[in-house]
Amino acid sequence: MPTALAKELCDEFLDDVYALPHGEKLKQCLQCGTCSASCPSSAAMEFGPREIIASLRAGMLDRVLNAQTVWLCVSCYSCTVRCPAGIPLTDVMYELKRLEVDKGLAKDATGETMAHAFAETVDRYGRNAETTLLRKYFLRTNPLHALAQIPLAIRLFVRGRLEIFPRKIKGLDSLHKMLAAIEENGRR
Repeated sequence: MPTALAKELCDEFLDDVYALPHGEKLKQCLQCGTCSASCPSSAAMEFGPREIIASLRAGMLDRVLNAQTVWLCVSCYSCTVRCPAGIPLTDVMYELKRLEVDKGLAKDATGETMAHAFAETVDRYGRNAETTLLRKYFLRTNPLHALAQIPLAIRLFVRGRLEIFPRKIKGLDSLHKMLAAIEENGRR
């Protein structure tokens, strides 16, 4: 990414982050490491949550976008809940994902593919339906990789932890109306 474009994109991104509820708190990061220590997937990340914040504050958005870190965020909100400065880091990670998708910057489409499959599944059923989610994901990436998951799927099914046929939630139409209103409000 050229330097001028990177600077412009970083400024635009930070403006979007600061516009989030409590987004201005990003400037108050103490670099204490609580977010990274709380993150269940930080060990798999190239840069932990604390390093993401430091990079963003230093204007090094390209460093963040060149890593797969944002796609490894499991959106558990542990970092946000435990942050002594109240930084909404999970929301920042969502903004980073959105930026990569909107600008076509994703290096490896695996995370983006999973995110799209998840959104489609929730839109259809109102909840996550694991079998549908994984079917969509593997058909879009590599269907043969699904074969390696069969033993785990059988164990989960036997223990009652995996439904083969997804169920829709009650009030799915209300959920769709609510999401449409949120999206419409976001365009204003």
